[in-house]
Amino acid sequence: MKPIKLPKEQREIITGNIQAYFEAERGETIGHLAADSLLEFFLQELGPAIYNGALGDCRTLVGQRMQSLEDDIYALEWKKR
Repeated sequence: MKPIKLPKEQREIITGNIQAYFEAERGETIGHLAADSLLEFFLQELGPAIYNGALGDCRTLVGQRMQSLEDDIYALEWKKR
């Protein structure tokens, strides 16, 4: 899997949110570089697990849709009476 890249605007917002979290929850002030480094760490550590979970959700959804399509196709079959 290739590294997760966030658009600059989104990365700036998240970095700001990390700084605000540290201030509100821990009473600590961290700089932009420290917040950005923490974001990069979490992207590397959590990104693959979240990505794989999303793929699992997609598999489930596609399986449900395929079953629904199969049911619809069977319903269209001409049955001799």
